[in-house]
Amino acid sequence: MRKFIQTFGLILCGLTQTLLAQNLPYQHYTERNENLADTNNLQHFFRNGNFYGHARSYFSLTNNADQLSDYFAHAFGMGIGYETGKFKNFQMGISGFFVYKLYASNLNNKDALTGQGSRYELGLFDMENPGNQSDLNRLEDLYLKYNYKKSNIKFGKQHIRTPFINPQDARMRPTLVDGIVVSYNEIKNTKIDLGYLYKISPRSTFRWFNIGESIGLYASGVNPYGNKSNYAGNLQSKGVFYAGFTHQFKNKHELQIWNILVENIFNSSLIQYQHQFNLNKATKLKTGFQATRQQANNFGGHENQNNTYMLKEHKSYTLGGRLEIENKNIGSFQVNYNRITKHGRYLMPREWGRDPFFTFMPRERNEGYADLHAITAVYGKKFGKSGFKSDISYGRFYLPAISNTEMNKYAFPSYWQFNADIRYQAHGFLKGIDFQLMYVYKGQMGSNYKNNSFVFNKVDMSLYNFVINYHF
Repeated sequence: MRKFIQTFGLILCGLTQTLLAQNLPYQHYTERNENLADTNNLQHFFRNGNFYGHARSYFSLTNNADQLSDYFAHAFGMGIGYETGKFKNFQMGISGFFVYKLYASNLNNKDALTGQGSRYELGLFDMENPGNQSDLNRLEDLYLKYNYKKSNIKFGKQHIRTPFINPQDARMRPTLVDGIVVSYNEIKNTKIDLGYLYKISPRSTFRWFNIGESIGLYASGVNPYGNKSNYAGNLQSKGVFYAGFTHQFKNKHELQIWNILVENIFNSSLIQYQHQFNLNKATKLKTGFQATRQQANNFGGHENQNNTYMLKEHKSYTLGGRLEIENKNIGSFQVNYNRITKHGRYLMPREWGRDPFFTFMPRERNEGYADLHAITAVYGKKFGKSGFKSDISYGRFYLPAISNTEMNKYAFPSYWQFNADIRYQAHGFLKGIDFQLMYVYKGQMGSNYKNNSFVFNKVDMSLYNFVINYHF
């Protein structure tokens, strides 16, 4: 952390000296005002920028089934960033963040019965280096942006949000990318997203990785043959190319089409359509449909199929739907369904983001499975202008048998899940602070073959999260 503070401190000192040039002696006063009136100079570029900051406190506790180990941890972090004003439509941005352990159980201890360790609490720190929980810092943003009317292009380290690569910020810090990203908004009611990414810094890590080496940092499960997946460190890719098209129709239809090409490894496509009907002044009916298609490129990442991410003939398909009723007085209620067909596992690096499915529930995923049925029900309510809102959700997830390694990558039994999420966004004197309290329970539906390895950190467990954010 000392190295991070020293480096970032030098940057801030340099910026501060520029920004506070207003303390120049009297004889330069007239010259300074003339420079301020001229927007085509470097001083204006820096003086008209914006500082921003973020502090985050995250407490997590996992209560596993009796006789299995429990874990808890409380992490704190803070970061600061700066984006310049515009100079000939160009801007620059920089930000960094550090994370520090306040207190925790021994996260290096393995469970005596399964030999497995912490899942959720360790993710607050560095998955790559579990022993380091106090010197964690990362340069997060470092980009050059060019603005054109309503559009822009950014080059460098940055945050993005797409269906396949997104912040997935349910730990201390989100997933970030390094590359060239275009947001084109010159067509009415239409947004076009384009990107080429050559590095990724996943959530729960503090380094920047090439595309191939970023896959496999998290648990990698088993391959379709039933052997431990061996793709970590064995994949090569020149980068990720993605494109997205979003169009808002006049009658409240929305169409999204996305495609992601991971050179030498795989290609995935998503189409999503949503529509809103006004039943009366207070009530809306919303419907949605989505589908994905996925296939391997070349050998799926490696010629040796024991070391590949996808088998060379791999294909997968998913279908999903949503029905939601929203009433401004009562709240919203939605039912979601998702199907992953028997053609093959739906695979997407967990290091890159959360599932795009309507049935996604925080703290678990359906990536890595085939022949899956998922159904969820969600009730959400905002309590006027108080700043409080809540979501209560319940889901049932029917997975292939654990023994079916061809369709069940992570040896996960079928399960049901209950989430209760309460949030409060402060206003007035405390504006900028928000609180989140989440409780999650996952219960077992499928057989675990009397093996605790298929239970630990997976089912018959509770998870408690209490998160405080302060944005300034």
